[in-house]
Amino acid sequence: MRIRRGGPADLAVLMAMLDGAVAWLDASGRTGQWGSEPWSADEKRAARVAARVREDAVWVAEVDGEPAGVLTHAPQAPEYVPAIDEPELYVRMLVTSRAFTGLGVGGALLDHARDQARLLGVGLVRVDCYAGGDGRLVRYYEGNGFTRVREFLVGDWPGQLLEDRIAPPRADHRDPDRAIHPG
Repeated sequence: MRIRRGGPADLAVLMAMLDGAVAWLDASGRTGQWGSEPWSADEKRAARVAARVREDAVWVAEVDGEPAGVLTHAPQAPEYVPAIDEPELYVRMLVTSRAFTGLGVGGALLDHARDQARLLGVGLVRVDCYAGGDGRLVRYYEGNGFTRVREFLVGDWPGQLLEDRIAPPRADHRDPDRAIHPG
């Protein structure tokens, strides 16, 4: 698996992954998270995704040269999450292609976000996710080293804020724009 820096040129890849995730969730009767309509069909959602690839750091995981997952992060939380008074790296989006399920793509991207935080001298990585349904997504992040912080609502959408306090950066700082994630 290779993790490379992404950007606006990866918007179509990210939208296709989001649309695939919605179709998969819909087919499994789990529409509470994102509904049943493709992200690309909703102008507001599509605009939010376009903003993420313009404004956030974007990382694309590739398996055998094919995009397998995308993660975006920013130095602050979105407006619906309480701000904190310390530096953080906030995972704004994480989605993987259904074609690469079970290969650890999401976990590798989360590890890469932790690496980026260390390189930036940041000791806290936060993320939020859908907290409804069967709780599978919250458990996924817990299984990847995150701890529950607090629940919240955006309208009637239940969310869970999670965090991971990470070790300080090592003395052998690496380039935060490095293209390949070990492993």
